[in-house]
Amino acid sequence: MSNEIEIGRGKRGRRAYSFDDIAVVPSRRTRDPEEVSVSWQIDAYQFELPVVAAPMDSVMSPATAVALGRAGGLGVLDLEGIWTRYESPEPLLAEIAELDAADATARMQEIYAAPIDADLIALRLKEIRAAGVTVAGALSPQRTREFSKVVVDAGVDLFVIRGTTVSAEHVSGRAEPLNLKRFIYELDVPVIVGGASTYTAALHLMRTGAAGVLVGFGGGAAHTTRTSLGIHAPMATAVADVAAARRDYLDESGGRYVHVMADGGVGRSGDIVKAIACGADAVMLGAALARATEAPGKGWHWGPEAHHPQLPRGERVRVGSSGTLEQVLFGPGHTADGTLNLIGALRRSMATTGYSDLKELQRVEVVVSPYQPQ
Repeated sequence: MSNEIEIGRGKRGRRAYSFDDIAVVPSRRTRDPEEVSVSWQIDAYQFELPVVAAPMDSVMSPATAVALGRAGGLGVLDLEGIWTRYESPEPLLAEIAELDAADATARMQEIYAAPIDADLIALRLKEIRAAGVTVAGALSPQRTREFSKVVVDAGVDLFVIRGTTVSAEHVSGRAEPLNLKRFIYELDVPVIVGGASTYTAALHLMRTGAAGVLVGFGGGAAHTTRTSLGIHAPMATAVADVAAARRDYLDESGGRYVHVMADGGVGRSGDIVKAIACGADAVMLGAALARATEAPGKGWHWGPEAHHPQLPRGERVRVGSSGTLEQVLFGPGHTADGTLNLIGALRRSMATTGYSDLKELQRVEVVVSPYQPQ
């Protein structure tokens, strides 16, 4: 049965669903929330929480990466961000938080025009390593070749290659593109790569040897990719499609499991539940963690797209501060809007639907139920 819709006589489109369009359904069994497991593992690294912090300057500093690591998650530092361009970025972060909306993009373009310092990349990663937590840093595909050796030499545990969209078949007549398969094969650390939002794109990324694939582009709170480029991937469908690619690649490769991480559109606790229900192993959180009082953005949130020198595809958005990182992750919550106690909500949902771990929750029944707030 096709779910294609006729756009016009010359064009058809597949119906796709966002997390707001779906809901999970309880089974015949319930459980005690304290007896469910929300841990997961990628390669040799075990995490108590299925939470990966987005590599955005409003979300992650070396200090917040350490704090999240100690809480059981994985912090990923943007290695092309403000922490690797300036020795003392705090005054600039404070300035960004105070900018008028009309001036924000232009001023951020000026701030981020400073060159990336390889020595600062090494220094920031070593700061995180010294705290004894898993070390992860992110580069764009365009910068990976230039700085990858510095990153690996600094002792990174997980290497993240993240862009608005990343393909295994980039075509360029101006420069030799990054050969992902060769790069990953020659690297000594596991690589997480994305975004991807289709079955085919994800399958090709899995064939490069990636340990994990990030799903989504254009759907985050600070992105304007849909309005600026016309590109958008409703996340429930995207995650389910990439999970199908993981299943088929598992058979194709003779048992190699590639982890799927929802990256975008996961702003509240219910979105985490639905991302895992659609097949994600973990979620990459941006705005949800930017609401912590310790976040470098001081209640504001932006990604690298917001200060692109030629074509900004994002903006600085006000997300506010909901509570401490401890409250955001574990509560106690004092609001009912899904911004606090994310892990408690995930546990409660798993218990209510009767599933004891994340792999089981991926099998939960899902219904199409568009949300229409009054």
